[in-house]
Amino acid sequence: MHTSFRLSVYLLLVVQLFIGCSSDPLPEPDGSQPETPAATPDAYQDKIRTQPYPKADNELYLNPAPLIVPQTMKTGERLQFSLSRTEDFSSSETLVTEPQEWCMYNPHRRLDTGTWFWRFRSTNINGNMPGEWSQAYRFEVKNDTPEFVTPTFKTFLENAPRLHPRIYCFLDDRIEEARNRVASHPEYKELQNRATLALNVDYTTMPDLYSRAEELRQHTTYLYQAYHLTQEKKHVEKLRQLLEALIVAPPADKQLFASNFTASNIAWCLVAAYDLLYDDLSASDRTSAEELMMRVARYYYKVNCGFQENHLFDNHFWQQNMRILFQVALSLYDKPAYSSEVLPMLEYYYELWTARAPASGFNRDGMWHNGTGYFSANILTLAYMPALFSYITRQNFLLHPWYRNAGRSMVYTCPPGSKTNGFGDNSEKGTEPNRLIAAFADYLSCETGDSYAAWYAGECRDLLRRDYELRLYRMCTDQNYNTAFPADAAKMVWYKDAGEVAMHSHPEDTEKDLALSFRSSTFGSGSHTTASQNAFNLLYKGVDVYRSTGYYQNFSDAHNLMSYRHTRAHNTLLVNGIGQPYSTEGYGNVMRAMTGQHISYCLGDASHAYRGISNDPMWIGYFEQAGITQTPENGFGTTPLTKYRRHILMLHPSTVLVYDELEASEAVRWEWLLHSPTEFGIDAVKKTLSTNNSAKGFVAVTQLFGGHVFALSQTNRFAVPPATTGADYPNQWHLTARVDGSFATRFLAVIQVGDTKESVSAIHRDGDTFSVGDWTIEAVLDASKSSKLTVTHRTEPAVFSYGTDNPTLNGTSYPRQYTGSSLLYDEVNGTWQVTEMTDRTPVSTRAISR
Repeated sequence: MHTSFRLSVYLLLVVQLFIGCSSDPLPEPDGSQPETPAATPDAYQDKIRTQPYPKADNELYLNPAPLIVPQTMKTGERLQFSLSRTEDFSSSETLVTEPQEWCMYNPHRRLDTGTWFWRFRSTNINGNMPGEWSQAYRFEVKNDTPEFVTPTFKTFLENAPRLHPRIYCFLDDRIEEARNRVASHPEYKELQNRATLALNVDYTTMPDLYSRAEELRQHTTYLYQAYHLTQEKKHVEKLRQLLEALIVAPPADKQLFASNFTASNIAWCLVAAYDLLYDDLSASDRTSAEELMMRVARYYYKVNCGFQENHLFDNHFWQQNMRILFQVALSLYDKPAYSSEVLPMLEYYYELWTARAPASGFNRDGMWHNGTGYFSANILTLAYMPALFSYITRQNFLLHPWYRNAGRSMVYTCPPGSKTNGFGDNSEKGTEPNRLIAAFADYLSCETGDSYAAWYAGECRDLLRRDYELRLYRMCTDQNYNTAFPADAAKMVWYKDAGEVAMHSHPEDTEKDLALSFRSSTFGSGSHTTASQNAFNLLYKGVDVYRSTGYYQNFSDAHNLMSYRHTRAHNTLLVNGIGQPYSTEGYGNVMRAMTGQHISYCLGDASHAYRGISNDPMWIGYFEQAGITQTPENGFGTTPLTKYRRHILMLHPSTVLVYDELEASEAVRWEWLLHSPTEFGIDAVKKTLSTNNSAKGFVAVTQLFGGHVFALSQTNRFAVPPATTGADYPNQWHLTARVDGSFATRFLAVIQVGDTKESVSAIHRDGDTFSVGDWTIEAVLDASKSSKLTVTHRTEPAVFSYGTDNPTLNGTSYPRQYTGSSLLYDEVNGTWQVTEMTDRTPVSTRAISR
């Protein structure tokens, strides 16, 4: 919870109280997650749901919340749900649903504030042999629960298109005008160039057609867009040639289902050609195309139904397969030979999107919880599905909180002209945003008028025009939006659901910007995220100062497991040489965050992150394949860690503080980690770490202080080198500050980044007081004493205070409301105010730990 108070500069207090609270991915097998022990606190996200949602201690993400039953609790062929305001389900308004195949139910209406009860039971396929009702699960709808109500599937079906082409029906109102001016559009030449790539291929002689499914997917997109816009017969006839090549030599199952992307790529080729050519196909070709699409649809409906609503995040499904499977169902739902089979599929995927999209269903932040490096792989689906649903149902799916926050998220996590400052697989690659991200900003600008997205798109105009995935949308849409940077933009954003914080000194100007990102997430470490709880990345002028290291060349080879994904690769901590498991159970949480004009602050708690080895069957299999054992010698195992709380402050514009509180139940070896693309110059006496970026013209100096004597060392070697080496994969520098045999210790790092050595101030220490430039820092480093961190400015009244004492604000003693709180007195939107905050309880998809 936190408490916020507003003060004038004269400290006339007006109290307000708040109680609170890229490359395509590699195929990955999905393993089941073991049942969570009953004694484990419900503070993290299950990979595979083990408990119904929502229940008593869940804080709802949205009103209405979906009702979700773990797949293992469905014992019959169908499920029936009941929702009521009374615990005995006796009220006249109690709802009982028709039996259905899947394990979720969406109310599709606003739920009144107050307590609700729900239960479920299994039935046979006809629903006439129901089992016993489950226990009643209680949840509370609060006044401040964000509301997002979606239309029923009945509404969708009543308005669904009956004519072909239909899969881009949401552009029907714009397509004729776009065709009239297509030749003058700035992307026309590139549209034709890409279509020509496909026109120059003879699909009838292409060897091993199905092994080139990704290439065929791209060609199909080029041709579909070109014909839809230009109506030139050569494009649709080439699509016909591809369709006929596929149906003349239908694939064996081992070809079609070689990977889930293979199947969906081929399905897209089929559905796109079928959609445009429907009225011109022979009866036999039409039937052959339908049957081949149905092979894919049947196979994956059986796999997905019950599973996807209970899986935390199945990457390939949400990136591409969900979208294409829905397009197949939308194309076939009204065909008499298939409608009875396809309609349940269409309904399932519609309900699944409502329950679990756009970002797991448990993320309202607008940022990508599964790693910024894989955000772009999801963008076509993130744009297509709400566009289609909004058009057909006549209700705006972009009103979901995630979409409303997505524009700002892109500005702060993937800045224009900069590397991404986020975490996860692939996040280290590139020197600018992915062109799909720029295209998504343009899409949001056109559809919602979001000011952050509009500025972003304006900054990336050339970049977004190189994207082809959303080209059809852009060429049919007026791009009239205000590209001015939002005047009220803050210097920090806290992504409370995803568990990250982004701080910027100059978010509107990359060449001046010091950017820090911090991660401590209840989503844990797995999938495309890494074992990086309480880690930070620091960039200046759009390039790395300190960053997670290693190279993403393979999802699960030895380098990935030991020197990329492992905690040793991140700017965080090892305990006895051991890091965090690759598991949702290895979780952290951002407990506090606040910002002003002069100071930005956050606190992460990774005390639960060092939870033993990775027990997820998927990772166990990958360790076996790589010949790696999860032993302490390799950096895996249990630790006696009991506290790891990391405070991060950006003292604008160029200084960062990192204050760590560390405790264990027995004496351990603490290893404080920092990584750089360039070698550290180490002063072993002053404990300073200096790096120089001659290309961008800046220096970084970190001075490290500790409660115990520590030894500094660095290496430019990986625990396991990458499989591919050479100039594109240089060694990186890994620094360790080591404390041996201590139950508890503390660290304070003072990081300064400047254009020249002269711009970096000397640090003067007097006991627990440190002076750097205009800032004075008081930090208690003796772990036997109460923690304390206070920051003041020489000329500005800005104050940060963490601890138990009552700080002085603008000459007046301020009575701290809560012992151990964090307190910031700073200027916000032209007004000086004080915010006091205690720990925020994490919101999870299981239950809040008490």
